[in-house]
Amino acid sequence: MVYLKNEKEVLKAVKRLKMLLMDVDGVMTDGKIIFDNQGREIKIFHVRDGYGIKLLIEKGINVGIISARESNALIKRVKELGIDINNVYQRCYDKFKAYEDIKNKYRLNDKEIGYIGDDVVDIPILRKVGFSVVVADSVKEAQEIAMMITKNKGGKGAVREVAEFILRVKGLWQEIIDAYMEA
Repeated sequence: MVYLKNEKEVLKAVKRLKMLLMDVDGVMTDGKIIFDNQGREIKIFHVRDGYGIKLLIEKGINVGIISARESNALIKRVKELGIDINNVYQRCYDKFKAYEDIKNKYRLNDKEIGYIGDDVVDIPILRKVGFSVVVADSVKEAQEIAMMITKNKGGKGAVREVAEFILRVKGLWQEIIDAYMEA
């Protein structure tokens, strides 16, 4: 990852983190929208991103989705990953309103929330959260205000990169690895 703010500030922000929110198209996917002959939307998700999300949830970090689009494929993926369906906001044209709703629902302050985005619509949330991240192929304007930029592009392992970083900073990654080494 590329730090846009100093490393000490980033580490401090991650240690406070209780919830990670993210966009879908361009973050969990590469941003392409595919329709089959029946008009059904098809999304392609990276398996390692999904496992990173599962690990965050297992280690007590709440995960949520805020997307401007609506997709049945996303609902299927969310259920597979164990994300609480009440933390999934689709067809959100005002993402900041959804962010405020989630923050209030869990009685969190801005510093306890992280967000991964990729486009100008994500800027209001990126400016507010305690830990702001954009994917490598995000728009310049979002990159300029984020605390970090991933090395990986959206849909290509960027979410896993962030999840692993969070788990490492919180001292939980080695515990995960040790469990696999002992199996």
